[in-house]
Amino acid sequence: MTENEFILEDRIAKIQSINEQYDLENNSYIAFSGGKDSVVLSKLIDLALPNNNIPRLYANTGIEYNMMVKYVIRERERDSRIIIVNQKRNIKQTLEAYGYPFKSKEHSLRVEQFNKGSNAKFIKKYTEGWNSKFKCPKILLYQFKEQGKYNYSNQCCYKLKKSLLHNKQKELGLKINITGMRQEEGGNRQRLSCITNNGKSFHPLIVVSEEWENWFIDKYNIKLCELYYPPYNFKRTGCKGCPYSLNLQNDLDTMAQLLPNERRQCEIIWKPIYDEYRRIGYRLKPNIFDFLIKKY
Repeated sequence: MTENEFILEDRIAKIQSINEQYDLENNSYIAFSGGKDSVVLSKLIDLALPNNNIPRLYANTGIEYNMMVKYVIRERERDSRIIIVNQKRNIKQTLEAYGYPFKSKEHSLRVEQFNKGSNAKFIKKYTEGWNSKFKCPKILLYQFKEQGKYNYSNQCCYKLKKSLLHNKQKELGLKINITGMRQEEGGNRQRLSCITNNGKSFHPLIVVSEEWENWFIDKYNIKLCELYYPPYNFKRTGCKGCPYSLNLQNDLDTMAQLLPNERRQCEIIWKPIYDEYRRIGYRLKPNIFDFLIKKY
């Protein structure tokens, strides 16, 4: 047995064990984004629990890639367990009301807390670098100088996506959220264990690597969304143009060439953040979008 096969058997056994404890087949749903992790997760759940009817809930936030929405619709045609939940919130008004995402969820949360007047120990821990893994970059410390100046928070994902899934979860009477999150992706996910939130969240892929996922995809001949293949070659396919993305500049450059209309949409939705990134020379280069559009 190869190492990859051992990991596969281990993950199947883990899912079956959790199913015996929590009755996943009757109490859970899969948070299905249509992305690589969630597609692998869905197939893995089917291997562990054949003929399961666990719902796959897809949140169409309004800022998903058009190709991804079409991919999920196609997948739904062959798999009735996929349920598409559409967002009705005005995206711009929601961001203005609850705050924009900046740098990371950790950073956005700390800025939001600072703006509310909190002098909590964890803000000092973040700004003064008590933990080298989760500390504020020096270039962003200015955001903790003037309260209320920067309208940032970590609520974007919840307001535009997670709240949709939670509401649908309640409607369906389900208790457990199964996700495709992996520790290897970094950030707060490095802190997660397989079972979190008092058994309300299950992360079967938490310990697997991208290398293992690629092996799994090849082994079962899984077809991903077109965005993962040439000429796009995206590594992540969440909300388009998300300011949290470490590959933001590359993603925007690709969109400028191949998805210009969606690139324009990103500039409108995330304008305050993109402008600030460019002003301080962080994560984005000066905007050459207009030049690229004319060229291509």
